[in-house]
This record gives sequence, structure tokens and C-alpha cells, in this order.
Amino acid sequence: MRYSIVFIIHGDGGYLYHDAGGNAHRADEVTLAKAKTVAENNLRAEVFIFHERHRRHFMLFFPRRDGTFYYYRNGRLAAQESYWRDQGELRFDPEMELYTRFHAEGSPGPVSMFLYFGHEIPEYGGEGYDASYKNRTFTIDDLSEGLKIITRDSTKVDLVVLSTCFNGTPHTMEALAPHARYVIASPDNLHLSYFDIGSFERLDTGLREGDVSEFAKKFARHAFDRLAEELQTTVTVVVYDMELVRPFVSSVKDVYDRTLISLEGKASGSIERCDCAEDPAYASPEMSEGVTVLYRPPQFGRSKNKDGHSGWECWRIVK
Repeated sequence: MRYSIVFIIHGDGGYLYHDAGGNAHRADEVTLAKAKTVAENNLRAEVFIFHERHRRHFMLFFPRRDGTFYYYRNGRLAAQESYWRDQGELRFDPEMELYTRFHAEGSPGPVSMFLYFGHEIPEYGGEGYDASYKNRTFTIDDLSEGLKIITRDSTKVDLVVLSTCFNGTPHTMEALAPHARYVIASPDNLHLSYFDIGSFERLDTGLREGDVSEFAKKFARHAFDRLAEELQTTVTVVVYDMELVRPFVSSVKDVYDRTLISLEGKASGSIERCDCAEDPAYASPEMSEGVTVLYRPPQFGRSKNKDGHSGWECWRIVK
């Protein structure tokens, strides 16, 4: 195995969208089909695909399993299982149990990648993220715990892709730093278009000599160009070099953590997101280190003349 890729596709929520022709699609189903194509085309990879679906019932009373797992090896489907998503103390316990069971031990240092597709991953609270489990919480720290199992606390995932809204934040990068070398995320609204993963379909040619940094930038550019072509709203895609962003993340940790604590219980109208560079509490020369920012302003609205983005999204309380 030269590559080990994990896809987690969250489909337990509102993922219905319509294309330019008015045709209805479910974003999670579209992403699932693309992930299978990636798995089939990479003949030197093991690929784990977890599709987290909405909980359904048979004849109204009998719950059905709400997760589907696919394991590909050398381009072929080697295993497929349905599982219960609510088994275990931690949010990713069922997925990580399956990962541990099927992961090819002894692989000679494969390039490892982790891709998460879904809505914004909360930084605090996290109640109701799963539509089927209103009382269960999910935050970026829960995702970090899942990565900890994959890396066994001794290595790092080479590339983490968060195809979600508003997760290009200091706290998100702090949570992922122990387990990731590079992260691709958006500090803005990503909509349900999702990152285009076509770049992953031929890793042997796209990831030359194992240069993950260069591959991450090429993938980000491809995803950015696709989104910019299809959307009129803001498009921001950022590559974070986790070693180089560490000084900035450490320097703003205390003030950002205090802000997160103060947000709990606040009415939505009293808080807002902002480019961290627009808040003196976060703005610093260090914030540009280790970030490759691809940005295009919206075609309308108050931000249409904004000519750049720091690559970092922050919270602030509206006075």
C-alpha cells in the first residue's frame, strides 16, 4: 500500500440541493459516488469510506443501521458493512473500530489522508449536529479524538481535508495540530457544493515523489477554481502548514478560548464571524505564516470590494 485514505461523509442532515438545471441532488450521495471512484482508480491504496446516514425505521418501529462502511484495497471493494452509529462513548467509536479492524498493518510508510464532508463542525456546544440524535454532541475536538486513533498518537496524517463551512479557525487548527501535517479548510461558507476531489483519482501521477505540500496546493487550486466558476458568493480555500502556523495559533489561543467560552448562551444576533485580520485582538504579522490563501470576494453584498482574506476566521461579540 502506497496510500491510505479515509473518507467520512456526513449525511444525517439537510444536504439536498438543486443544480443549475433544477435537478435535485443529495450532496452526501454525490460525494459518496466520487469517493468510490477515487477508491477504484488508486490501485496502490487502501480506502475507507464511512457514510453516516439519517436514521430510518422499518415498518415505523424497527430502527435500521444508519452507517455504511466500504473498504477498498488495490482498487477493489474488499468489504462492505452496515453499522450502528450510536454505539460507543465517543462520536467516532464505530468508525474507528472498523478502521482498526481492516487497516493494513505493516504498510511501509503509506501517505495518509483524511477527508471529512459535512456541515460546519462546531467549536463549542455541538448539540444536534446529527439530526437523528438531537442530544448527542459533536465538535472539532471529537474529530481530533478520531484522528488520534488513526495516528495511534505516534504519527501524523499527512493531509486532512475539511469540506465544511467556517472551519479555518485558530481553535480548529489547534485541535488538529497534534495529528496532521497539512490541513485544507475554508474560513468562509462552503455551501453544499463541496470540494471537488477529482485530484485524488490518480495519486500516482498527481502526488509526485510523495510531495504532500505541493499536492495540497494543487488540490486547493482545483477546488477553488471549480467553486469560483459555480458560485457568486465568497470563495475561500486555505492550505495550512501545521508546523508553520503553530506560533500564530499559540499566540491567540488564550483570547480565542475566552471568546468561545463567552459565546455560549449568547443570542445569535449578538455574535458574528469576521476575518481575524479585522480584529486587533488577533491581527499580527505571524498570521500569514504557513497559510496559502485562495480568495475571491462575493459578486454582491457589503463584502464585494474586500480584496483579500487572512485565511483565518474568528468570532466577535457585536456591541
